[in-house]
Amino acid sequence: MTTNNDSDIHLSGPFKATDSSGTNHEVKGIRIFDEGYGIIDVYVDFSGPIENSLCKDKVLLGHIMAKLRSLGYVGPDFGHGDLGLQERKLIVLEAPEEFCTFAQKHGWKNLAEEFDDEE
Repeated sequence: MTTNNDSDIHLSGPFKATDSSGTNHEVKGIRIFDEGYGIIDVYVDFSGPIENSLCKDKVLLGHIMAKLRSLGYVGPDFGHGDLGLQERKLIVLEAPEEFCTFAQKHGWKNLAEEFDDEE
């Protein structure tokens, strides 16, 4: 795990992932922001442009989930994030609540817990 700026936690370095058509894609890495309010968006950066529809490609998402599980994540698969967040070289996934425990082990801070403490 490394951070390259004040708000990113890099969970994974480069790896290859294949989509349902058999096309290989170079993934630059998987990252999250270092803090949030319970629901974590997971950013999967690609080396080159990708099709918009790949955020829904079950084979590609399976490869991404396999990578996260190899890093220690235990829990259900992710769904794609808001379609407006998807970009030319980026897929945004929405992680389930179970991901929070894994993210906290890598330095993620749940801002919602801070508010719980103040009450």
